[in-house]
Amino acid sequence: MKVNTKIRYGLRTIIELAQADDTGVLQKDIAEHQQISNKYLDPIISGLKAKGLIRNVKGKKSGYLLTKSPDKISVNDVFTAFEPKVCILDCLYSAGVCDRELVCSARDFWKDLNSLIDSKLKQTTIAEIILNEKKN
Repeated sequence: MKVNTKIRYGLRTIIELAQADDTGVLQKDIAEHQQISNKYLDPIISGLKAKGLIRNVKGKKSGYLLTKSPDKISVNDVFTAFEPKVCILDCLYSAGVCDRELVCSARDFWKDLNSLIDSKLKQTTIAEIILNEKKN
């Protein structure tokens, strides 16, 4: 399984906003601090806004703020801003993808692994990531 760049950059953006003060962070500052091109950051910001994770700050030089506290935002919230769900193999959720679907000995293993990843994404909050970063 490979996590796409939008998810990775989206998580970095959310972490940056979680560590900022209540005045908001400008997109150009997020781009600079996270070494993401401002142009590439546009769809990431849009995805996070559409998911309801961030909002614009009112004012002339508006930035972005989280819509809820970091302990209420899971990594899965960020993940699903860009992908509908965790799916390490297409055959787990799309019938007819594999001719061996009904007789595959490894299918249960892959389903269990997918569930573990899904569970970890749902259980891990942004606050926990920040706390673990400070410990290291």
